[in-house]
Amino acid sequence: MILSILKETMGILSLFFRHTTMTSAPTSPPARLTSMDAYRGFVMFLMVAEVLHLSRVATAHPNWFWNFLARHQTHVEWYGATLHDLIQPSFSFLVGVALPYSIASRTAKGESKATMFGHAAWRALVLILLGVFLRSVGRLQTNWTFEDTLSQIGMGYLFLFALGFCSMRTIWISLGLVLAGYWLAFVLYPLPPPGFDYTAVGVPADWPYHASGIAAHFNKNSNLAWAFDTWFLNLFRREKPFTHNGGGYATLSFIPTLGTMILGLVAGRWLKSETSEKAKIQKLAIAGVACLALGLALHYSGICPSVKRIWTPAWTIFSGGWCFLLLAGFYGLVDVLGYKRWSFPLVVIGMNSIAIYVLSHLIDRFIIATFRIHLGQNIYNIFGEGYSWLLSGGAAIAVFWLMLYWMYRKKLFIRI
Repeated sequence: MILSILKETMGILSLFFRHTTMTSAPTSPPARLTSMDAYRGFVMFLMVAEVLHLSRVATAHPNWFWNFLARHQTHVEWYGATLHDLIQPSFSFLVGVALPYSIASRTAKGESKATMFGHAAWRALVLILLGVFLRSVGRLQTNWTFEDTLSQIGMGYLFLFALGFCSMRTIWISLGLVLAGYWLAFVLYPLPPPGFDYTAVGVPADWPYHASGIAAHFNKNSNLAWAFDTWFLNLFRREKPFTHNGGGYATLSFIPTLGTMILGLVAGRWLKSETSEKAKIQKLAIAGVACLALGLALHYSGICPSVKRIWTPAWTIFSGGWCFLLLAGFYGLVDVLGYKRWSFPLVVIGMNSIAIYVLSHLIDRFIIATFRIHLGQNIYNIFGEGYSWLLSGGAAIAVFWLMLYWMYRKKLFIRI
Protein backbone atom coordinates (compact mmCIF):
# COMPACT_ATOMS: atom_id res chain seq x y z
CA MET A 1 0.00 0.00 0.00
CA ILE A 2 2.81 2.39 0.93
CA LEU A 3 4.56 1.71 -2.37
CA SER A 4 1.32 2.39 -4.20
CA ILE A 5 0.88 5.72 -2.42
CA LEU A 6 4.47 6.73 -3.17
CA LYS A 7 4.00 5.77 -6.82
CA GLU A 8 0.92 8.00 -7.16
CA THR A 9 2.61 10.86 -5.29
CA MET A 10 5.60 10.71 -7.60
CA GLY A 11 3.14 10.79 -10.46
CA ILE A 12 2.15 14.31 -9.40
CA LEU A 13 5.72 15.52 -9.69
CA SER A 14 6.31 13.79 -12.98
CA LEU A 15 3.53 15.82 -14.56
CA PHE A 16 5.68 18.93 -14.24
CA PHE A 17 8.33 17.43 -16.48
CA ARG A 18 6.31 15.30 -18.85
CA HIS A 19 5.95 16.67 -22.37
CA THR A 20 3.00 15.05 -24.11
CA THR A 21 3.01 15.40 -27.86
CA MET A 22 0.13 13.02 -28.62
CA THR A 23 -3.38 14.08 -27.66
CA SER A 24 -6.71 12.38 -27.88
CA ALA A 25 -9.22 13.36 -30.52
CA PRO A 26 -11.04 16.60 -29.73
CA THR A 27 -14.31 16.15 -27.87
CA SER A 28 -17.12 18.48 -26.86
CA PRO A 29 -16.19 20.76 -23.95
CA PRO A 30 -18.24 20.31 -20.74
CA ALA A 31 -21.29 22.51 -20.21
CA ARG A 32 -20.69 25.59 -18.03
CA LEU A 33 -22.51 25.58 -14.70
CA THR A 34 -24.43 28.79 -14.08
CA SER A 35 -24.32 28.09 -10.34
CA MET A 36 -20.53 28.45 -10.25
CA ASP A 37 -20.72 31.89 -11.83
CA ALA A 38 -23.56 32.87 -9.50
CA TYR A 39 -21.66 31.70 -6.40
CA ARG A 40 -18.52 33.49 -7.59
CA GLY A 41 -20.57 36.62 -8.29
CA PHE A 42 -22.05 36.47 -4.80
CA VAL A 43 -18.56 36.27 -3.30
CA MET A 44 -17.26 39.16 -5.38
CA PHE A 45 -20.32 41.25 -4.52
CA LEU A 46 -19.57 40.74 -0.82
CA MET A 47 -16.02 41.93 -1.45
CA VAL A 48 -17.07 44.99 -3.47
CA ALA A 49 -19.74 45.82 -0.87
CA GLU A 50 -16.96 46.88 1.51
CA VAL A 51 -17.36 50.28 -0.17
CA LEU A 52 -20.73 50.63 1.62
CA HIS A 53 -18.88 51.02 4.96
CA LEU A 54 -21.73 49.49 6.91
CA SER A 55 -19.84 49.81 10.19
CA ARG A 56 -19.95 53.60 9.81
CA VAL A 57 -23.66 53.47 9.01
CA ALA A 58 -24.18 51.32 12.12
CA THR A 59 -22.24 53.82 14.22
CA ALA A 60 -24.50 56.63 13.03
CA HIS A 61 -27.69 54.54 13.32
CA PRO A 62 -27.12 51.87 16.00
CA ASN A 63 -29.83 49.24 15.83
CA TRP A 64 -29.93 45.47 15.43
CA PHE A 65 -30.28 45.60 11.63
CA TRP A 66 -27.28 47.78 10.83
CA ASN A 67 -25.23 46.21 13.63
CA PHE A 68 -25.89 42.75 12.19
CA LEU A 69 -24.89 43.80 8.66
CA ALA A 70 -21.83 45.65 9.94
CA ARG A 71 -20.77 42.62 11.94
CA HIS A 72 -20.80 40.45 8.82
CA GLN A 73 -18.91 43.00 6.76
CA THR A 74 -15.88 42.92 9.06
CA HIS A 75 -13.31 40.25 9.80
CA VAL A 76 -13.12 38.69 13.25
CA GLU A 77 -10.04 39.69 15.22
CA TRP A 78 -8.72 36.14 15.54
CA TYR A 79 -11.05 33.22 16.32
CA GLY A 80 -14.45 32.60 14.76
CA ALA A 81 -15.92 33.72 11.46
CA THR A 82 -18.33 36.13 9.85
CA LEU A 83 -19.77 36.11 6.34
CA HIS A 84 -16.94 38.47 5.34
CA ASP A 85 -14.38 35.89 6.44
CA LEU A 86 -15.80 33.42 3.91
CA ILE A 87 -14.98 35.61 0.89
CA GLN A 88 -11.38 34.52 0.41
CA PRO A 89 -12.02 30.81 1.13
CA SER A 90 -14.92 30.80 -1.33
CA PHE A 91 -12.88 32.51 -4.06
CA SER A 92 -10.03 30.03 -3.54
CA PHE A 93 -12.43 27.07 -3.33
CA LEU A 94 -14.04 28.02 -6.64
CA VAL A 95 -10.64 28.01 -8.35
CA GLY A 96 -10.50 24.31 -7.52
CA VAL A 97 -14.12 23.69 -8.54
CA ALA A 98 -13.52 25.21 -11.98
CA LEU A 99 -10.30 23.29 -12.65
CA PRO A 100 -11.79 19.97 -13.90
CA TYR A 101 -13.96 21.92 -16.34
CA SER A 102 -10.99 23.99 -17.50
CA ILE A 103 -8.84 20.91 -18.08
CA ALA A 104 -11.66 19.15 -19.94
CA SER A 105 -12.25 22.21 -22.12
CA ARG A 106 -8.59 22.55 -23.04
CA THR A 107 -8.30 18.83 -23.67
CA ALA A 108 -11.32 19.03 -25.99
CA LYS A 109 -9.49 21.70 -27.97
CA GLY A 110 -6.55 19.33 -28.45
CA GLU A 111 -4.07 21.06 -26.15
CA SER A 112 -1.17 18.97 -24.85
CA LYS A 113 -0.34 18.71 -21.15
CA ALA A 114 2.87 20.63 -21.78
CA THR A 115 0.89 23.53 -23.26
CA MET A 116 -1.58 23.46 -20.40
CA PHE A 117 1.18 23.45 -17.79
CA GLY A 118 2.86 26.35 -19.53
CA HIS A 119 -0.36 28.33 -19.32
CA ALA A 120 -0.85 27.31 -15.68
CA ALA A 121 2.67 28.50 -14.81
CA TRP A 122 2.03 31.82 -16.56
CA ARG A 123 -1.30 32.21 -14.77
CA ALA A 124 0.31 31.52 -11.42
CA LEU A 125 3.00 34.14 -12.01
CA VAL A 126 0.49 36.77 -13.16
CA LEU A 127 -1.74 36.16 -10.13
CA ILE A 128 1.20 36.56 -7.74
CA LEU A 129 2.42 39.78 -9.35
CA LEU A 130 -1.09 41.19 -9.71
CA GLY A 131 -1.59 40.70 -6.00
CA VAL A 132 1.67 42.52 -5.28
CA PHE A 133 0.66 45.32 -7.66
CA LEU A 134 -2.69 45.87 -5.93
CA ARG A 135 -1.01 45.88 -2.50
CA SER A 136 1.38 48.54 -3.79
CA VAL A 137 -1.27 51.05 -4.90
CA GLY A 138 -0.67 54.35 -3.12
CA ARG A 139 2.78 53.32 -1.89
CA LEU A 140 6.08 55.04 -2.60
CA GLN A 141 7.57 51.80 -3.93
CA THR A 142 6.65 48.18 -4.59
CA ASN A 143 5.11 46.64 -1.49
CA TRP A 144 6.42 43.11 -1.58
CA THR A 145 3.85 41.20 0.44
CA PHE A 146 2.14 38.00 -0.60
CA GLU A 147 -0.92 37.70 1.63
CA ASP A 148 -3.28 39.09 -1.02
CA THR A 149 -5.92 36.61 -2.22
CA LEU A 150 -4.56 36.53 -5.78
CA SER A 151 -0.96 36.02 -4.66
CA GLN A 152 -1.99 33.23 -2.30
CA ILE A 153 -3.85 31.43 -5.08
CA GLY A 154 -0.99 31.95 -7.52
CA MET A 155 1.63 30.44 -5.23
CA GLY A 156 -0.28 27.16 -4.93
CA TYR A 157 -1.92 27.05 -8.33
CA LEU A 158 0.66 25.01 -10.24
CA PHE A 159 0.55 22.19 -7.70
CA LEU A 160 -3.26 22.29 -7.78
CA PHE A 161 -3.14 22.07 -11.57
CA ALA A 162 -0.93 18.99 -11.35
CA LEU A 163 -3.44 17.38 -9.00
CA GLY A 164 -6.13 18.02 -11.60
CA PHE A 165 -4.69 15.10 -13.60
CA CYS A 166 -4.44 12.72 -10.63
CA SER A 167 -6.76 10.17 -9.10
CA MET A 168 -9.15 11.07 -6.30
CA ARG A 169 -7.07 8.90 -3.98
CA THR A 170 -3.96 10.95 -4.69
CA ILE A 171 -5.94 14.17 -4.26
CA TRP A 172 -7.16 13.14 -0.81
CA ILE A 173 -3.67 11.99 0.21
CA SER A 174 -2.23 15.32 -0.95
CA LEU A 175 -4.83 17.23 1.06
CA GLY A 176 -3.95 15.24 4.17
CA LEU A 177 -0.22 15.83 3.68
CA VAL A 178 -0.72 19.57 3.13
CA LEU A 179 -2.83 20.10 6.24
CA ALA A 180 -1.06 17.65 8.56
CA GLY A 181 2.38 18.87 7.44
CA TYR A 182 1.44 22.52 7.97
CA TRP A 183 0.04 21.77 11.43
CA LEU A 184 3.13 19.77 12.41
CA ALA A 185 5.50 22.50 11.20
CA PHE A 186 3.75 25.04 13.45
CA VAL A 187 3.72 22.72 16.44
CA LEU A 188 7.43 21.91 16.07
CA TYR A 189 8.38 25.59 15.88
CA PRO A 190 9.39 26.66 19.42
CA LEU A 191 7.19 28.93 21.51
CA PRO A 192 8.48 32.46 22.20
CA PRO A 193 10.72 32.78 25.28
CA PRO A 194 9.34 34.03 28.61
CA GLY A 195 9.02 37.81 28.58
CA PHE A 196 8.53 37.99 24.81
CA ASP A 197 7.46 41.54 23.94
CA TYR A 198 4.23 41.07 22.02
CA THR A 199 3.68 44.82 21.72
CA ALA A 200 6.84 45.04 19.60
CA VAL A 201 5.14 42.84 16.99
CA GLY A 202 1.81 44.65 16.97
CA VAL A 203 -0.05 42.55 19.56
CA PRO A 204 -1.67 44.64 22.33
CA ALA A 205 -0.67 43.91 25.89
CA ASP A 206 -4.29 43.06 26.72
CA TRP A 207 -4.77 40.83 23.66
CA PRO A 208 -7.53 38.39 24.74
CA TYR A 209 -6.78 35.60 22.28
CA HIS A 210 -3.52 34.19 23.61
CA ALA A 211 -3.85 30.40 23.70
CA SER A 212 -1.97 27.85 25.78
CA GLY A 213 -0.87 24.29 25.14
CA ILE A 214 -0.57 23.12 21.54
CA ALA A 215 -2.74 26.02 20.33
CA ALA A 216 -0.11 28.48 21.63
CA HIS A 217 2.03 27.61 18.62
CA PHE A 218 -0.54 29.47 16.49
CA ASN A 219 -0.62 32.69 18.53
CA LYS A 220 -0.51 35.98 16.65
CA ASN A 221 2.91 37.19 15.38
CA SER A 222 4.89 34.67 17.39
CA ASN A 223 4.42 31.60 15.19
CA LEU A 224 6.25 29.88 12.35
CA ALA A 225 4.60 31.94 9.59
CA TRP A 226 5.51 35.21 11.32
CA ALA A 227 9.12 34.04 11.77
CA PHE A 228 9.31 33.07 8.10
CA ASP A 229 8.11 36.50 6.98
CA THR A 230 10.58 38.36 9.20
CA TRP A 231 13.24 36.61 7.12
CA PHE A 232 11.61 36.25 3.70
CA LEU A 233 9.99 39.67 3.27
CA ASN A 234 13.18 41.46 4.30
CA LEU A 235 14.93 39.91 1.31
CA PHE A 236 13.03 42.46 -0.80
CA ARG A 237 13.66 46.18 -0.99
CA ARG A 238 11.31 47.86 1.49
CA GLU A 239 10.49 51.31 2.83
CA LYS A 240 11.39 49.98 6.29
CA PRO A 241 12.33 46.55 7.68
CA PHE A 242 9.43 44.15 8.09
CA THR A 243 8.76 43.22 11.72
CA HIS A 244 5.15 42.06 11.64
CA ASN A 245 1.84 42.22 9.83
CA GLY A 246 -0.72 44.20 11.79
CA GLY A 247 -3.47 41.69 11.07
CA GLY A 248 -1.29 38.65 11.56
CA TYR A 249 -1.53 37.65 7.88
CA ALA A 250 1.35 35.64 6.48
CA THR A 251 2.94 34.46 3.24
CA LEU A 252 2.96 30.80 4.25
CA SER A 253 -0.84 30.80 4.35
CA PHE A 254 -0.67 29.88 0.68
CA ILE A 255 0.03 26.29 1.78
CA PRO A 256 -3.27 25.69 3.62
CA THR A 257 -4.99 27.90 1.01
CA LEU A 258 -3.89 25.20 -1.42
CA GLY A 259 -5.83 22.84 0.86
CA THR A 260 -8.93 24.97 0.32
CA MET A 261 -8.41 24.81 -3.44
CA ILE A 262 -7.99 21.02 -3.23
CA LEU A 263 -11.34 20.77 -1.45
CA GLY A 264 -12.76 22.76 -4.36
CA LEU A 265 -11.12 20.36 -6.80
CA VAL A 266 -12.88 17.48 -5.06
CA ALA A 267 -16.20 19.33 -5.35
CA GLY A 268 -15.53 20.05 -9.03
CA ARG A 269 -14.84 16.38 -9.71
CA TRP A 270 -18.13 15.46 -8.03
CA LEU A 271 -20.08 18.01 -10.05
CA LYS A 272 -18.50 16.89 -13.30
CA SER A 273 -19.13 13.20 -12.62
CA GLU A 274 -21.88 11.16 -14.26
CA THR A 275 -23.82 10.63 -11.01
CA SER A 276 -27.32 12.01 -10.52
CA GLU A 277 -27.95 15.61 -9.53
CA LYS A 278 -29.44 14.44 -6.25
CA ALA A 279 -26.33 12.40 -5.45
CA LYS A 280 -24.11 15.39 -6.22
CA ILE A 281 -26.04 17.64 -3.85
CA GLN A 282 -25.97 14.94 -1.16
CA LYS A 283 -22.19 14.57 -1.47
CA LEU A 284 -21.64 18.32 -1.22
CA ALA A 285 -23.99 18.65 1.74
CA ILE A 286 -22.51 15.70 3.64
CA ALA A 287 -18.97 16.98 3.00
CA GLY A 288 -20.03 20.42 4.21
CA VAL A 289 -21.51 19.20 7.47
CA ALA A 290 -18.57 16.83 8.08
CA CYS A 291 -16.01 19.61 7.51
CA LEU A 292 -17.86 21.99 9.83
CA ALA A 293 -17.97 19.34 12.56
CA LEU A 294 -14.30 18.39 12.15
CA GLY A 295 -13.13 22.00 12.05
CA LEU A 296 -15.03 22.84 15.24
CA ALA A 297 -13.76 19.67 16.94
CA LEU A 298 -10.15 20.56 16.16
CA HIS A 299 -10.69 24.10 17.44
CA TYR A 300 -12.48 23.35 20.70
CA SER A 301 -10.26 20.38 21.53
CA GLY A 302 -7.25 22.72 21.44
CA ILE A 303 -5.48 20.57 18.84
CA CYS A 304 -5.62 23.31 16.20
CA PRO A 305 -7.39 26.67 16.56
CA SER A 306 -9.54 27.91 13.71
CA VAL A 307 -7.93 31.20 12.65
CA LYS A 308 -8.59 32.69 9.23
CA ARG A 309 -5.78 35.26 9.39
CA ILE A 310 -3.07 32.58 9.40
CA TRP A 311 -5.29 30.02 7.63
CA THR A 312 -4.81 27.22 10.13
CA PRO A 313 -5.68 23.67 9.01
CA ALA A 314 -8.78 23.80 11.23
CA TRP A 315 -9.86 26.96 9.41
CA THR A 316 -9.24 25.30 6.04
CA ILE A 317 -11.57 22.47 7.01
CA PHE A 318 -14.19 24.65 8.75
CA SER A 319 -14.40 27.27 6.00
CA GLY A 320 -14.33 24.48 3.42
CA GLY A 321 -17.47 23.13 5.04
CA TRP A 322 -19.28 26.40 4.41
CA CYS A 323 -17.99 26.43 0.83
CA PHE A 324 -19.37 22.94 0.20
CA LEU A 325 -22.76 23.97 1.60
CA LEU A 326 -22.90 27.22 -0.35
CA LEU A 327 -21.97 25.43 -3.56
CA ALA A 328 -24.65 22.80 -2.88
CA GLY A 329 -27.21 25.55 -2.35
CA PHE A 330 -26.33 27.46 -5.50
CA TYR A 331 -26.10 24.29 -7.60
CA GLY A 332 -29.41 22.94 -6.33
CA LEU A 333 -31.27 26.20 -6.71
CA VAL A 334 -29.81 27.42 -10.01
CA ASP A 335 -28.79 24.39 -12.06
CA VAL A 336 -31.05 21.65 -10.67
CA LEU A 337 -34.29 23.49 -9.91
CA GLY A 338 -33.67 25.96 -12.75
CA TYR A 339 -34.20 29.21 -10.84
CA LYS A 340 -31.70 31.20 -12.89
CA ARG A 341 -33.37 34.55 -13.48
CA TRP A 342 -32.73 35.89 -9.97
CA SER A 343 -29.04 35.01 -10.24
CA PHE A 344 -28.38 37.00 -13.42
CA PRO A 345 -26.93 40.09 -11.63
CA LEU A 346 -24.54 37.77 -9.79
CA VAL A 347 -23.62 35.87 -12.96
CA VAL A 348 -22.64 39.14 -14.65
CA ILE A 349 -20.21 39.76 -11.78
CA GLY A 350 -19.00 36.18 -11.51
CA MET A 351 -18.10 35.84 -15.18
CA ASN A 352 -15.66 38.76 -14.85
CA SER A 353 -14.34 38.15 -11.36
CA ILE A 354 -10.78 39.27 -12.11
CA ALA A 355 -12.05 42.49 -13.69
CA ILE A 356 -14.20 43.44 -10.69
CA TYR A 357 -11.44 42.43 -8.28
CA VAL A 358 -9.02 44.86 -9.91
CA LEU A 359 -11.55 47.63 -10.52
CA SER A 360 -12.73 47.62 -6.91
CA HIS A 361 -9.16 48.11 -5.73
CA LEU A 362 -8.36 50.90 -8.17
CA ILE A 363 -11.24 53.22 -9.01
CA ASP A 364 -13.90 53.07 -6.27
CA ARG A 365 -12.79 56.42 -4.80
CA PHE A 366 -12.54 57.93 -8.28
CA ILE A 367 -16.17 57.02 -9.03
CA ILE A 368 -17.41 58.41 -5.72
CA ALA A 369 -15.45 61.63 -6.17
CA THR A 370 -16.69 62.04 -9.76
CA PHE A 371 -20.33 62.06 -8.66
CA ARG A 372 -19.48 64.73 -6.08
CA ILE A 373 -17.73 66.88 -8.67
CA HIS A 374 -20.55 66.82 -11.19
CA LEU A 375 -23.64 66.49 -8.99
CA GLY A 376 -22.60 68.50 -5.96
CA GLN A 377 -20.55 67.92 -2.83
CA ASN A 378 -23.64 67.06 -0.78
CA ILE A 379 -25.12 64.59 -3.26
CA TYR A 380 -24.71 61.70 -0.83
CA ASN A 381 -26.22 63.55 2.14
CA ILE A 382 -29.81 63.71 0.89
CA PHE A 383 -30.91 61.23 3.60
CA GLY A 384 -28.58 62.61 6.24
CA GLU A 385 -24.88 62.27 6.83
CA GLY A 386 -25.28 58.89 8.51
CA TYR A 387 -26.41 57.30 5.25
CA SER A 388 -23.88 59.09 3.04
CA TRP A 389 -21.52 56.09 3.08
CA LEU A 390 -24.36 53.84 1.96
CA LEU A 391 -25.27 56.07 -0.96
CA SER A 392 -21.71 56.75 -2.10
CA GLY A 393 -20.86 53.07 -1.94
CA GLY A 394 -24.07 52.15 -3.71
CA ALA A 395 -23.20 54.56 -6.52
CA ALA A 396 -19.80 52.91 -6.95
CA ILE A 397 -21.33 49.42 -6.97
CA ALA A 398 -23.91 50.48 -9.56
CA VAL A 399 -21.20 51.83 -11.86
CA PHE A 400 -19.11 48.69 -11.41
CA TRP A 401 -22.08 46.48 -12.32
CA LEU A 402 -22.96 48.54 -15.39
CA MET A 403 -19.36 48.26 -16.57
CA LEU A 404 -19.47 44.49 -16.12
CA TYR A 405 -22.87 44.29 -17.81
CA TRP A 406 -21.46 46.14 -20.83
CA MET A 407 -18.56 43.67 -20.91
CA TYR A 408 -21.02 40.79 -20.60
CA ARG A 409 -23.07 42.06 -23.54
CA LYS A 410 -19.91 42.51 -25.62
CA LYS A 411 -18.66 39.06 -24.52
CA LEU A 412 -15.52 40.61 -23.04
CA PHE A 413 -14.30 38.34 -20.27
CA ILE A 414 -10.96 38.97 -18.60
CA ARG A 415 -9.09 35.70 -18.25
CA ILE A 416 -5.59 35.01 -17.00
